[in-house]
Amino acid sequence: MRYWTGRGDEGKTSILGGHQVWKDDPRIEAIGAVDELNAFLGFVLSISRNAEISRVIKQVQRQLFILGGDLATPLDSGLRIERIRKEHVAWVEDVIEKVGNKLPPIRWFILPGGSQLASILHIARTVCRRAERRIVALSRLKEVNPEVLRYINRLSTLLYILARWANMTEGVEEERA
Repeated sequence: MRYWTGRGDEGKTSILGGHQVWKDDPRIEAIGAVDELNAFLGFVLSISRNAEISRVIKQVQRQLFILGGDLATPLDSGLRIERIRKEHVAWVEDVIEKVGNKLPPIRWFILPGGSQLASILHIARTVCRRAERRIVALSRLKEVNPEVLRYINRLSTLLYILARWANMTEGVEEERA
């Protein structure tokens, strides 16, 4: 089986709707950053022994596929695809609240790190922030579903909360900055 088409050899790629764009187009940069985040979350899953964190991360990965498709399909394309909705954002907010309520209050900045799982979740949070910056850059040039911006912003908070929870459940104290 052949795994390449050669259609991208000239530096262009297709987005949904059949439009050709350069591979360094802000839309492709945003999609690529989301893909990188999703791959990194796969790495989180490979080391997680926390069933609840793994369940949340798997759901986030599914939602990131929806988000990537949303970014790949211009709002004015006329194509009917699944897009990030208020319900996706509400789910992230609900998980943040449920997990966050189990954590001690934050009284100071903490250093990213702790257990291996927490450390990797902190890295995933920074990858998420980079994806957010790419999406914001795209939104300044092209119309983007506003729920995508809300979702990705909340997601970095969720990853921060999960990192803190990983440290707490593994008995690792957070270090003050």
